[in-house]
Amino acid sequence: MKAIMCRFVMSMLAVFVLTPGSVLGQHTSEPEGYRTENYRAPTPATLKGARVITTSEAQQIWNDGGAVFLDVLPHPPRPANLPAGTIWREKPRLNIPGSLWLPDTGYGALAPVTESYLRSNVARISGNDRAKLIVVYCQRACWMSWNAAKRILAMEYTNVAWYPDGSDGWEEAKLALKESQPEPQLAQ
Repeated sequence: MKAIMCRFVMSMLAVFVLTPGSVLGQHTSEPEGYRTENYRAPTPATLKGARVITTSEAQQIWNDGGAVFLDVLPHPPRPANLPAGTIWREKPRLNIPGSLWLPDTGYGALAPVTESYLRSNVARISGNDRAKLIVVYCQRACWMSWNAAKRILAMEYTNVAWYPDGSDGWEEAKLALKESQPEPQLAQ
């Protein structure tokens, strides 16, 4: 009886730990569309059509070269309510060296100018090669990179990797980060 009870408890624990959305698993199910709110929350373990990569895989891809790394973390604007003459210093964004920072392109709904910004920069840095490996990231537990990778897949790019641990995972692995600036808007 004791052995049966022990097996039951262990099987229930395994179900709890491995079930998406569980407290310990910290994953949610993959939605049909884009995530449009609460962006800093547990993300799915998958992204249909994309390869989901770990930090060690991202490092190997980075070491091999040839892939495009896209950081899509939003760029915080200068607060509108600062008194005149106040000096405001932006918090520097540290990302994976060689990455292109395309801020604000991971929201669930994009303004046409932001969608064009993403589309034109992805085309430019991939050389219009829809099979070019594109690694999309921001920070851990952030839907911005999931949304942006899904959107790039919808643009018919076929070799998209989503790196859900992003700059957090890279930093925890003691890999170098580099201060970055947002990619400027291209002339229309």
